[in-house]
Amino acid sequence: MNRVVFQGINGAYSQEAIHQYFGEEIETIPCPSFRDLFISVEADQADYAILPVENAVAGSVNQSYELLAEHDLSIYAEIILRVRHTLMTLPESDPQEIHTVRSHPQALSQCQNYLRRHGYNAVAHFDTAGSARDLAQSPESGVAVIASVFAAQLYGLKVIDQGIEDFSFNFTRFFLLSYLKPPRAEKNKTSIVFATPHAPGVLYNCLGEFARRNINLTKIESRPRLNKPWQYLFYLDFEGHAQDIETEAALMGILRQASFVKLLGSYQAAETIMDGQNGNLP
Repeated sequence: MNRVVFQGINGAYSQEAIHQYFGEEIETIPCPSFRDLFISVEADQADYAILPVENAVAGSVNQSYELLAEHDLSIYAEIILRVRHTLMTLPESDPQEIHTVRSHPQALSQCQNYLRRHGYNAVAHFDTAGSARDLAQSPESGVAVIASVFAAQLYGLKVIDQGIEDFSFNFTRFFLLSYLKPPRAEKNKTSIVFATPHAPGVLYNCLGEFARRNINLTKIESRPRLNKPWQYLFYLDFEGHAQDIETEAALMGILRQASFVKLLGSYQAAETIMDGQNGNLP
C-alpha cells in the first residue's frame, strides 16, 4: 500500500485532501514540518508527500515554494480541497456557554465574521486538528475549536456548526510530490521555477515564449533567492505538458535566456468544484 506523509497531526486538512485523492484506505503518516515531508520521501519512508501551496483566500504558502526549488521531488498531482471550517466542542458542553474559540490563526481569520457575530473570543493555537485533539484531551468548559468534520469525528467532539468560513470559495491547492512520474492526462498543467539575469526585458522575453505559442499561464509568483540577495525566483504554472511540442519550444527559449531553470513537474490539472456543481472531484 502507498504511504503518504503530511504535515500536522491526524485530522488535518492535508490528511483530508489525501483521502479525497486516494480514498480513506490509504496509509497516512503525520510529520512535524514542511521540510520533513521532503526528507521522508527522500529517505524512502513514504511514497508521496502532500504539500499545501496556495489558498484562495489567504494566498500562497511561501515556504512551500522555497522547498520546491530546494529539493528534487516532482509534482505528481495537484489536489484542490474545499475547506469547510467546523465549530466543535466537548460532547457534554452547552453550546450557549461557549465564550472562547481556538484554532490556527489562519482558520480564525477565515471565520472572523462568524466569530464577531457570535461574540466569541478568538485564541490562536498552533494547528486546527491540534486544537481539536487538545480540547478532547484537556477538557475546558466554554471552549470550542475550529477544525474539520474529520477532526471532530476523530477526537469525539460535538459539531455545533459547519461551513462557518466567511467565503464560500475557500479552497486550498496542494501538490502531491513523489519521485514517480504521473501518466499523461487529457488536461495537463506544468510548473517550473526560473531566474533571469539583471538585464532589461529578459523576464518580458521569457514570458513572451509562452505568449507567442498561445500557451496559457495560470499563475506566476516571485520569491527572493535565499542565497543571492536582491535576486528573485519566478514560479510559473501553465497549461500543457512539458513534452508537448509547443511547450518544449517555449522551455528551450527560456533556457537560452534565463540564468536558472527547473522543471517542477507536469501533471493532471485538477478541477475546482464549486458548491452546487456536479462532477468528479480531482
